[in-house]
Amino acid sequence: MKRILFVFIIVCLNGCTSTMNININKDNNLSQNSFEDVWNKVASDPYIKLPQNKVSFWKLFSWDKNIILESSQRTLTNYADILEPFEKLAHPNGICFKGLWEIDTKSRYSGYFKNNTKALIIARASSAMSNTKRGEVRAFGFAGKIFPTLNPSEINNENTANFFLIDDLGGTLSKHFTDVALSNEPKVTITMEVLKNLLYGLKITSAFSNADENPGIRQVYEISHLGERNNTKIITPKWMKIEAKKGQTVDAEDFRDELAIKEGKELIFSIFVASKIIDKKKDWQKIGTITLDTSIVSKSCDHQLHFHHPKWKSDLRH
Repeated sequence: MKRILFVFIIVCLNGCTSTMNININKDNNLSQNSFEDVWNKVASDPYIKLPQNKVSFWKLFSWDKNIILESSQRTLTNYADILEPFEKLAHPNGICFKGLWEIDTKSRYSGYFKNNTKALIIARASSAMSNTKRGEVRAFGFAGKIFPTLNPSEINNENTANFFLIDDLGGTLSKHFTDVALSNEPKVTITMEVLKNLLYGLKITSAFSNADENPGIRQVYEISHLGERNNTKIITPKWMKIEAKKGQTVDAEDFRDELAIKEGKELIFSIFVASKIIDKKKDWQKIGTITLDTSIVSKSCDHQLHFHHPKWKSDLRH
């Protein structure tokens, strides 16, 4: 059961997609857009009313395609930031943000985990399966896309660095998104929401079990490699988590209304990393912040923004 949860929710967080009725250029495997280009696309088609996109077992099938298999292969190999319209198969409802990634504390880690590092970021907060409202079991997710620049119009030679964080694989009854901590190796709770969608999860598991190793943790080496030229000096934290700064709670029924940023306001998350366990607890170190200044709920946020999943590496230095 835990393996089903790991594969189903983590691997599909914002990247597991249906390609039915679309023609993706599989050779366009690079992130070749500026921050400005990507954000303008995400913000180009806002919803008038919040949608309630539903997951469905039948969305995994097509008469002439193994949709979930194609999806698993693409999300691990395609670095594109924007794809042709698709359906997110596990986290269909989300809200997107732009803002600043900033590291302000010295640590042993490389790349954009280094002290005094700043970069533009586009992120998507989401809820697994179909539930979005308070009182329902919700598994919150947060996917980030780091652009190695502070110039929004610059097209960088490097791919964006993508990361994925979740609070609990099975979901909780937490009242607010800002109440939970989200990490790259989340907790596991067996809930009725998971049991109701067990067949759905089994189908996804069968596709991903041979595509990648250790789906229970999403490694963050893309961040530690970003901007580095000497691969022998790369040091990556084993774990990463974010927590919302205290005092930002908005008491809204739908998490997308809760996280909506009003003009002149910001939404701030603290960044923590760890590589050791001391006294049975991860040795978390706060190293920086993600400051989000604009939000949008849009068709492109839900159906075109793509987050590449880093494939498992067994030779990382921690």
